[in-house]
Amino acid sequence: MKILVLNCGSSSLKYQLINMADESAVAKGLVERIGIEGSILVHEPEGKDKVKQTADIKNHSIAIKMVLDALTDANHGVISSLKEIDAVGHRVVNCGENFSGPTLITPEVKKIIKDCFDLAPLHNPANLIGIEACEELMPGVPQVMVLDTAFHQTMPKSSYIYPIPYEAYEKHGVRRYGFHGTSHRYVAEQTAMLMNKDPKDVNIIVCHLGNGGSLSAVKGGKCIDTTMGLTPLEGIAMGTRCGDIDSAILPFLMEKEGMTIEQMMDYLNKKSGVLGVSGVSSDFRDIEEAANSGNERAALALDVFAHTVRKFIGAFAAVLGGVDAIAFTAGLGENSITMRAKICEGLEFFGTAIDPEKNNVRGKNQEISVDGAKVKVFVVPTNEELIIARDTKAVCSK
Repeated sequence: MKILVLNCGSSSLKYQLINMADESAVAKGLVERIGIEGSILVHEPEGKDKVKQTADIKNHSIAIKMVLDALTDANHGVISSLKEIDAVGHRVVNCGENFSGPTLITPEVKKIIKDCFDLAPLHNPANLIGIEACEELMPGVPQVMVLDTAFHQTMPKSSYIYPIPYEAYEKHGVRRYGFHGTSHRYVAEQTAMLMNKDPKDVNIIVCHLGNGGSLSAVKGGKCIDTTMGLTPLEGIAMGTRCGDIDSAILPFLMEKEGMTIEQMMDYLNKKSGVLGVSGVSSDFRDIEEAANSGNERAALALDVFAHTVRKFIGAFAAVLGGVDAIAFTAGLGENSITMRAKICEGLEFFGTAIDPEKNNVRGKNQEISVDGAKVKVFVVPTNEELIIARDTKAVCSK
């Protein structure tokens, strides 16, 4: 069984074609700058050279057509025809409380995705375009939706209800949903496996750290709390997003600076985080380089970021009633040796410390805590596409 996994962002499209017989990716790739000048497709077939193709990619429908053409190309393709694709798994960001697991896509499901556009205005529309493009180009092939929020649906009500008038939840669905769910789920499962434990027997804090980032508290294989909320703006400081701040800052600055609500949301989502503090970049590599050259604001940005992550690790340790492992994943979590060490400074009191030699690793499964640590620390590369493929297979097999 071969499953095509599609992850449509607002101006990008990630994909993998996975052979479920051995769960290997026979091809993967990325389409960037959809609807923007300078669009490009990067296609990586297994066992063949990487292919780059520039074109005027005006929308996601054109992008998906290019992906399917690349997969079946005589020179760099990996299948002879689209008939070899048995199903398509789509990442969908948020459908409120309508679904708690992977779902076969029907006209009713598409309507719900559309009805929830306001919960994920940058992603849900692109997700739906991807679904409809596949339906047109691959008629009759099962399409499955895997929700980014699904893993967090096990949170107790005390974790996801905001302390504002309850009517906001009842009327408008205002609650904590959480994001990066497929990554949190995969990494929690992998961490338990690395510990030779059943997921039901361990408490794990997953730190998904990239340009966007979130933490989750996983007890017995289920999420009981997470840092992102109604939107991906809540939680830790991020590349360009502020994370948790005093909400009264909004009207204060709007009045002082004469900003509209649209300008304020742009300020919080695109101009804040480590970019806003450092004034250098949203890329942690650039900030680390600047800090090493004596830039005090860059150094401060790194300190602020590490502090917010460490603070949530402590909070989630309390929520879990004890921690067995901390797992770092995603672009920064998997690759930044210095940031992992910085975040874990001061956590010795509850039984963990980073081994500098073990921590000298990027992008592979490895324990990085000192020998005998009560709380183990791991690097675990994420694989959201594999989770989507597994869920798609499960739905199609019913």
